[in-house]
Amino acid sequence: MIEPSSLAQIAQEVRSCVDLDQGILDEMRDEVRPLRPETRRIHPRSATAISLVGTDGGNNQLRFDPFMIHLIRVVDSSENELCLEAITQNTPLDILNARHFAFDGQPKTALGEMMAFLGVKRLQDLSPVFRGRSTVSGEPRELAASWVAVYREMTEWAVLFSLLRKKDFGTDTVIVRDGFLRSKMFAEKLFGKLRDGMDAAIQDRYRKSRRRIYLVGIAKHSNVLQIYRLALALEGVMRNPYPCYLEVPPVMEERAYIWDEYFKRTDKFVAGKMYLVKFGHSPYDPVWAIDLLISQTELAPTTLGYLLEDAKDGFPVRLYPQCLQRAHESAALVDFDMEILEDQIRDALRESLAEKRTIVDELAFQDRDPASRRYRLT
Repeated sequence: MIEPSSLAQIAQEVRSCVDLDQGILDEMRDEVRPLRPETRRIHPRSATAISLVGTDGGNNQLRFDPFMIHLIRVVDSSENELCLEAITQNTPLDILNARHFAFDGQPKTALGEMMAFLGVKRLQDLSPVFRGRSTVSGEPRELAASWVAVYREMTEWAVLFSLLRKKDFGTDTVIVRDGFLRSKMFAEKLFGKLRDGMDAAIQDRYRKSRRRIYLVGIAKHSNVLQIYRLALALEGVMRNPYPCYLEVPPVMEERAYIWDEYFKRTDKFVAGKMYLVKFGHSPYDPVWAIDLLISQTELAPTTLGYLLEDAKDGFPVRLYPQCLQRAHESAALVDFDMEILEDQIRDALRESLAEKRTIVDELAFQDRDPASRRYRLT
């Protein structure tokens, strides 16, 4: 607990910081003030909205797992499981590469198909994060723990790319990605090539079936919103009594992001243009940061009109795309699903431990987290 004397000191220093940085807030207010007349109303339109979500690493944490097994799983809002595999931090990349390509070099999975389109045959060539990873026959070398998260991200992009190229859409459809349409994990200019491939797949779909596919990305958090929230409120921007949106100017992203390539390098890292969007009729409803595919920015009124129709009944998060919430619910591995997976690990351990297998059964009956009892009501 902070002592009263310390609190008084901190309060004084905070006021001093605010006074010193008041000019920064004034600058931000000057930047957002011209945006008020640029705000556009969103009119609802009916279309199908689907979402893809990869199971978050924190949502598939097995409670009985000495090997730290990670589940790579991608599910859509209709509860279709589009990818499921298990890896560990020490899985050799030779084994992973073999999962995605046959002996004749033909791709076997969505990730393999994306890599083949990008002209690479190894994960080491897909992202610099995988370089230096151990192989079955080579000397093991350490790799940053983040490689599993990057592998999960690559799988999500691959499933999305496969969906755009292969799925038959019965109606105009908005596909919502969980996260912005940007990535700094791809090697060289591979992400720019992937963006071009997504554009081509969308155009090809329209030529063949006259169905329009719209691609958007919504991030859980946005530096732009975090930094400019107060300035926007003070200037009355996005405070309209109806659903609305505005295009985020480059100056706002320049202030929000340390590395300008995250919003400037459309050839390497960026596939989307950022918009601020409010789906509610109240001036105080939440505002979201959303990426629209760069090639579809002229379709912003239509795309966001479709998204409004999906978001207006959002639950449990109100005024947030319902398809994305359904996908998150489907992707989370909890309760019975998690128990089944843990049973599989126990069975594998029993087989490998032979005469010591009874220890596995013994641990299964022990309380996994005795300290949690302090939170239980008596």
